Amino acid sequence: MSEPDKPIGVGIVGLSAAGGWAAGSHLPALAAVDGIELRALAASSEASARAAGAAYGVPAHTSVEALAADAGVDLVVVAVKVPRHRELVLPALEARVPVLSEWPLAVDLREAEEMLRAAGTTRTFVGLQGRSSPTFRWLADLVSQGYVGEVLSVTVVASSTEWGSPVSRRGVYTLDRALGATMLTIAFAPAIDLVSMVVGEIRDVVATTATRRRQVPLEDTGQLVPMTAEDQIAISGTVPGGAVLSAHHRGGAVHGAGFSMVIDGTEGALEVSGAEFPHIGPVVVRGARGRGRLAELALPDGYDRYPALAGTVVHTLTHAYAAIRDDLVHGTAVAPDFAHAVRRHRLLDAITRSAATGQRITVQSSTGTPGG
Repeated sequence: MSEPDKPIGVGIVGLSAAGGWAAGSHLPALAAVDGIELRALAASSEASARAAGAAYGVPAHTSVEALAADAGVDLVVVAVKVPRHRELVLPALEARVPVLSEWPLAVDLREAEEMLRAAGTTRTFVGLQGRSSPTFRWLADLVSQGYVGEVLSVTVVASSTEWGSPVSRRGVYTLDRALGATMLTIAFAPAIDLVSMVVGEIRDVVATTATRRRQVPLEDTGQLVPMTAEDQIAISGTVPGGAVLSAHHRGGAVHGAGFSMVIDGTEGALEVSGAEFPHIGPVVVRGARGRGRLAELALPDGYDRYPALAGTVVHTLTHAYAAIRDDLVHGTAVAPDFAHAVRRHRLLDAITRSAATGQRITVQSSTGTPGG
C-alpha cells in the first residue's frame, strides 16, 4: 500500500462530466485532503468516459475491471445507485483493490454479507461518513466521559420532505422498496448510525412501519407513481447499559425536514438538532448538568481538522477521506468498513422483520453474535 509520501490514487466509478453527487462531493473532499487524489475514473460508455476524462483530466475507463487494473489506482470508489453496487464492488474486490462503496452497501442484507465475504482481507470502506463528523465524535466522547451520567433514555425524532412530496424522474427508484434506496436505508439508517455511535448499538428492536402515501406525484407532470417504500418508521429498543431508545422517522413532511436527539441521563441531558441529514449537515448541541437549563455547547478544539468546510455538505466526507487515507497508510481501522455496513444492514433487516411479525427481534452483530 501507499507510503506516506506517495499520494493514494483514487479511481471513481460514477464520476460524470454532467456533475452529480460524485463531482459535487467526492471531488472537493479529495481536493481538501493531503495525501490522496483522483487518478482515474470509470463510466458506463465510451462517450461518457471520454467526456468525463476530458473534464477532470484523468484516464477514463469503461469498466471497473480496467479501473482496478490501473497502476495508479489504490482505492476504487463506487458512487452510483445502490442497485449497481454489487456488480461493481465484486470485480474490484476480486482484483484485491481496496474499495469505498457509498451507503447503502447493498439492496439487502444477503447481498451485503456476500460482499463482506468476497472482501476477505482486502481493505473496505463504506460511505457512512457521519462517523467522521467532528460533532458526533465529540458527542460520543461526552457521553462516554459521563456528561449525562448513566444514560436512561434516548429519543430521536426525524422527518424528510422526500417520500411523499413530488419526486423527480431520476429519484423514482427511491420509492421502490426492492431497489434498496428508500427512506429506511438512505435517511433513517445514517441517522440511527450516528445515534448508535454516541450511545451504543441497539441490542433488540420492536418496529412499526407503514406506507401512508401509496402514490407520489412526479415533479414535472404531476402524474402519480406508486410508492412501496416505508414513509413512517417507528422503533423502540435497548442499548448497552439498558437505556431505552425510541425513534420515529416521518416521510413527506409538509412543514420541512429535521433531526432531533435527546439523551437523558442520571446527571444531565444532551439535545442535538439539525437538518434532515445530520450525517452531512450541521447540528446544534445543547446540554445541561444536573437540573440546569439547556444551553448551547461549543465544539472544543481538536475535533475539526477542516473548519473552513464546516456547514458544507462535504465537511464530514472530507474527514472520512482523511480517516481512509490514514487507515490505508498506517494500517489503522477508524473509518467504517464492510463489516460495519453489514452490522447496519442487520439492524435494518431486524426492523423489517419486526414490523412484519410484530415481534421483538434481537439484533445480530456482523460476527453473528447478539448485540454487535
